[in-house]
Amino acid sequence: MPATTLKNKIRLRLLPSARCLYDEPVQVKVAGLKSRQLVTMRARLTDDKGVMFSSSATYRADGNGKIHLDRDPSLSGSYVGVEHMGLLWSMKPDTLHRYFHKSRILNPVMVMFSVHEEGDSKMLAEVTNERLLIGDGVSRILVEERNVCGVLYTPTGGGPFPAVLDLSSTRSEKRACLLANKGFVVLNLTLFTDKPSKIKEMHLDYFEEAVNFLKQHSKVGSKGIGVISRSKGGDIALSLAAFVPGVEAVVCINGCNANTAFPLYYKKRLILPPLSFDFKKFIPTESGAVIGMHVLDNPLAEENKDTLIPIERAKGHFLFVASEDDLNWDSKTYMDQMVERLKRHGKDNFESVCYPGAGHLLEPPYGPHCESCPHYLSDKPGMWGGESRSHAAAEVHMWKKIQEFFRTHLKAGHKATNHGTFLLKKKSL
Repeated sequence: MPATTLKNKIRLRLLPSARCLYDEPVQVKVAGLKSRQLVTMRARLTDDKGVMFSSSATYRADGNGKIHLDRDPSLSGSYVGVEHMGLLWSMKPDTLHRYFHKSRILNPVMVMFSVHEEGDSKMLAEVTNERLLIGDGVSRILVEERNVCGVLYTPTGGGPFPAVLDLSSTRSEKRACLLANKGFVVLNLTLFTDKPSKIKEMHLDYFEEAVNFLKQHSKVGSKGIGVISRSKGGDIALSLAAFVPGVEAVVCINGCNANTAFPLYYKKRLILPPLSFDFKKFIPTESGAVIGMHVLDNPLAEENKDTLIPIERAKGHFLFVASEDDLNWDSKTYMDQMVERLKRHGKDNFESVCYPGAGHLLEPPYGPHCESCPHYLSDKPGMWGGESRSHAAAEVHMWKKIQEFFRTHLKAGHKATNHGTFLLKKKSL
């Protein structure tokens, strides 16, 4: 939908275009207002579960009746100050404890921007921002190979491309397809295809199969594979780096330095017992959600040292990301312990970045910040932490850092020659 001009000749525009990729910023500009006029800017969207998210902010036009969100401050509302993408990251759900769900990846996120008379619901202009998750030429294919069931994203062109295994605790392909837009072959796997209460153990062999699938893919030219994951998936990614050949670069977002929740087996042998949870340590809040920051046992306690992942064995590189306001668990402490462990073993194959004010659920930028939603290990919603403005800034920085890290350590060389025999099924959403 192009910029709208109503009878009063007020114009609301999105630049450079009203159609963009999900992780790209837009400039929001209003023209045709009265000099110094107060108005309310609003944004709203509906996710794939029918939950509406919305935000609003009060702005004053300049002497020429114009408002530029990258120049002018919000005076009140969902945020204050100059925040050119504030209407997006400050959106809140219309009901408590909801996460922004986007499962129909081929359909863009449709965000309605509008400008209204201050103190009145009368709309002066509106425009729709079409935010694409999957770019032109990127393919999405369902993978079914022995035990590996996932979704493969490949960039346009013949390659060769660097490859990344994307591990998600629950089904979410957003990060995978956005990375594919940037020139990576990405295989997305879901850790929990069943309720966690029904899972008794996990097997690293399953994820090794996924690594080998990527290594043998005809469009992959990097000598090794990258892995990206968050939370529980972080310790799976670290274990892959420690035990499985060919893992060259791991991004661990708010992960633990020990194997958590389930025994981990590899080649029919227990390699890491689980670090236990004490659910009595959940802290209830007035909203009904719980804080789980202290639920995990201390990984450095003598009785838990067998759960620590021997990351010093890894031949690849690490990017550790930690949020200081993570209310799910103590990500900053776990990151510090991993850095100290690698240094103690004379290793310098790592980078670390810490984000003050950011919460657990760090994602690609410009989506609504989730403060609380259902927790896969609790019957109550979990508090994830983060102050919205700081969390949004962290996501912008982190997303750029991740791409730079993978490009540095996954340089594409030649095409793989052993293509294997994998069953691929095209899948539309």
